[in-house]
Amino acid sequence: MKINFTKMHGLGNDFIVLDARKRDLSNTVKVVKKLSDRRFGVGFDQALILKDSKKADFRMDIYNNDGGRVEMCGNGIRCLAQYIWTNRLSRKPRLDIETLAGIIRPEKVGALVRVDMGEPVLEGKLIPTIVEGEIVDRRLAINDRTFEITCVSMGNPHCVIYVDDVDGFPVEKYGSQIEVNKFFPKKTNVEFIEVLGRTKIKMRVWERGAGETLACGTGASAAAVASIIKGYTGNKVTVLLRGGRLVIEWSKKNNHVYMTGPAEEVFTGQAEV
Repeated sequence: MKINFTKMHGLGNDFIVLDARKRDLSNTVKVVKKLSDRRFGVGFDQALILKDSKKADFRMDIYNNDGGRVEMCGNGIRCLAQYIWTNRLSRKPRLDIETLAGIIRPEKVGALVRVDMGEPVLEGKLIPTIVEGEIVDRRLAINDRTFEITCVSMGNPHCVIYVDDVDGFPVEKYGSQIEVNKFFPKKTNVEFIEVLGRTKIKMRVWERGAGETLACGTGASAAAVASIIKGYTGNKVTVLLRGGRLVIEWSKKNNHVYMTGPAEEVFTGQAEV
């Protein structure tokens, strides 16, 4: 079977978009695993499957490169929205897109895409973790080290940790262990943060099921929320990632988090699967 795809990225967090509105993608997990290989396939962090929706303009199914399906991806939904506009699948400047995390609403802001990420979830059991209540500066022992963690869900689970030098921090060593720690029943994404000031933080991210990536939109949103809760920053934060920057705002008016950043097409192609 031959399948058409579009390769895209948001700050280096890369994706393929597969349009499944008019054709059924059988064996989706096997297809994703095959195409995600960076030597024998196309290579990407996640696959974005575009589908029709009965309760929104479109639906987005998201698969990590290991074949696991996830709830939401901030960089991914910006890319999917840009794909829809570029291919003139909708003329609406603001879209409603169905995801496992609910209806997410991206809109055009000049050359960038702004996404209403909804309200952050701070209740431990709903993130989910194994404990109830807000999780701020909770101690978590990982082999030779104990971290103080702050947990947030942006439709998917995040564990935020503050370090003095994020560039020199062993993200793979600890991110891979925290991801699968029993404290997180559905595993977790892990953000390592260095605070640069009241309006700026630097972040590296270990994504659940994908490893370290150059950017993560939901992770940047969660990191900004955690930084605001802890009093490190104001309600509008620039997040510096290895792939670029995102602007995150946690609105006091409606408690929603808004993420603004780029989405770019790299190339289109056809793969044999």
